[in-house]
Amino acid sequence: MAGAGAGAGARGGAAAGVEARARDPPPAHRAHPRHPRPAAQPSARRMDGGSGGLGSGDNAPTTEALFVALGAGVTALSHPLLYVKLLIQVGHEPMPPTLGTNVLGRKVLYLPSFFTYAKYIVQVDGKIGLFRGLSPRLMSNALSTVTRGSMKKVFPPDEIEQVSNKDDMKTSLKKVVKETSYEMMMQCVSRMLAHPLHVISMRCMVQFVGREAKYSGVLSSIGKIFKEEGLLGFFVGLIPHLLGDVVFLWGCNLLAHFINAYLVDDSVSDTPGGLGNDQNPGSQFSQALAIRSYTKFVMGIAVSMLTYPFLLVGDLMAVNNCGLQAGLPPYSPVFKSWIHCWKYLSVQGQLFRGSSLLFRRVSSGSCFALE
Repeated sequence: MAGAGAGAGARGGAAAGVEARARDPPPAHRAHPRHPRPAAQPSARRMDGGSGGLGSGDNAPTTEALFVALGAGVTALSHPLLYVKLLIQVGHEPMPPTLGTNVLGRKVLYLPSFFTYAKYIVQVDGKIGLFRGLSPRLMSNALSTVTRGSMKKVFPPDEIEQVSNKDDMKTSLKKVVKETSYEMMMQCVSRMLAHPLHVISMRCMVQFVGREAKYSGVLSSIGKIFKEEGLLGFFVGLIPHLLGDVVFLWGCNLLAHFINAYLVDDSVSDTPGGLGNDQNPGSQFSQALAIRSYTKFVMGIAVSMLTYPFLLVGDLMAVNNCGLQAGLPPYSPVFKSWIHCWKYLSVQGQLFRGSSLLFRRVSSGSCFALE
C-alpha cells in the first residue's frame, strides 16, 4: 500500500479522479424493474450551477481554494514517503542489507525499509531534509488542481444518468466511455501543465545522492533547465506518465464497470423485505451503490500496481543525464529514450523497483532492490 500511496504522488491526478467519483453523492433514484421510473431529478453534477450547490456561484473560489489547501496538506504529509521512494527508484542504497528469513524459513538479504531509510536521511540532513523538493511539488499539485477546476468550468461535463440495469448494458458502456474520455482529457492537460514543476521537484530530491546543490529554487531551476536543455528539458519523462495515466483511467473504469454490471445485483436491499418500499424507494440501491464504490477503489489499487512501470520510467527519465550523479553511471546509464529505459529495466528485472517500501529483498546478481 505504501507504493500505491506514493505512486499517487506521481499519479495522484488520475487516482484522485477515480476516488472523487467514488465520493460523489449518489444520483437520483433509478427505477427498479418492479417499480415505475420516477420523474427525472437534477443530477448532482448539474447542481453546481444553482444556488447552494457545492462549488457553485460565489462559493466556487472558496471550494477550489479548500481543495488546494487540503491537497497541499496531504502532499506535505506524504512527501517523505515519495522522497524515499524516489531515492530507491534511482538505485541509491547507502546502507548495507541485513540478513533475515522469509515465510519459508530461508535466509535472504533485506534492504532497509522506509523507516530505516528515513532515519538515515534525518541523520544526514536533519528532519527538514525529509522535505527536500517539497516546494515545487506543492506548486505542481496546486496547478494541477486549479487546471482541472478551470477545465470543468470551460468544458462542463454532460449530464449522464448512471445506468446500473443489466438489461441496458449498451447505454451503460457508452456512459462509461464518455465519462472516462472526459477524465482523460482533464488529466492529460493538467499533467502537461504541471510536469515542468514535477521535473524540478524530482531533480531537487535526487541531489541527495551526490550532495549537489544545482537545483536550489524554482526560478533558478527553470533558468538552468532552459539554458542547458531547452524547452524540451521541462517535459522529459512526460510520455510514460501520460501513458500510465491513460491506461490507469481506462483500465480502472472499464474493469469496475464490467464487475459492477455483471456481479453486483441491484435487487439487494438493506430493508427487511429486500425490495425497498414506496416511502423509501432508493433504499433498495444503497448496498449496490456502496459495493460499486468499493469496487472502484479496489480496481484503482490493482490497476495502479500494473501501471507502476510507467511511473518508474517517467521518474527516471526526469533525472537522467541532467548533470546530477543520480542520473549518470553507475546509478543509471544515459538513456536515449524512455523506451530504452523501459527495456533496460526489463532486462534487469527492475520494472517494479521502489514499488514496495517495507520488505525489499536483494535480487540475485543485482545491487538494486527487487520487491
